[in-house]
Amino acid sequence: MLYNKLVRDNIPDYIQAKGQKVSFHVAEAEEYGQKLLAKLSEEAEELISEPKPEEIADVLEVLEAIVELKNYDWEEIKQIKEKKKQERGGFSKRIILEES
Repeated sequence: MLYNKLVRDNIPDYIQAKGQKVSFHVAEAEEYGQKLLAKLSEEAEELISEPKPEEIADVLEVLEAIVELKNYDWEEIKQIKEKKKQERGGFSKRIILEES
């Protein structure tokens, strides 16, 4: 079966342990960035389909990998998030904009 998608680090070992043949390569930075974004979309779709803690954890894992790849600072991201929340609010009031 062909996949051509980013998988967790231990998946090739898992497949081999089941006696199956596996083929993979290690992505360079550009391909890795593209595959991470595709994986984020995949994991977000899974979260939409099944909103449960395991799916949130998968989304977070991908976000952490993107932050690491881009050498972003989590504290800076949290500050940006907080600034946006102070300026525009969060989502706790459950406001649905119907028309503008």
